[in-house]
Amino acid sequence: MQKRIRQRDVFIRRLKEARQHLDISQAAVGIAAAVDPSVASTRFNRYEKGIHEPDMETAARIADVLNVPLPWLFASDENLAELILNFAALSPDLQLQLLETSRQMMNISPKDGA
Repeated sequence: MQKRIRQRDVFIRRLKEARQHLDISQAAVGIAAAVDPSVASTRFNRYEKGIHEPDMETAARIADVLNVPLPWLFASDENLAELILNFAALSPDLQLQLLETSRQMMNISPKDGA
């Protein structure tokens, strides 16, 4: 049986991965995400260690700063996480094409899926 990954662990791993990919400090992310500059480094460090969790509004601002879609930070399945990143990188027209292709694959009409 496959072990269930804790959601907090997924968030922590993705947060750190995105920040390191951009080679940006914890303080810089916190400040850019509108965290009080005097506590930005400490607060973000605690997010990455799982000591504290940001509220959804703060998590959304952090995702914007890290240039990743908010759902990616929480996707526990690696394939879904990659799909989220890929989808977000597409133009709106290509996103619609991919959505239509997925509907066809699932045999879903636009009315059923929306």
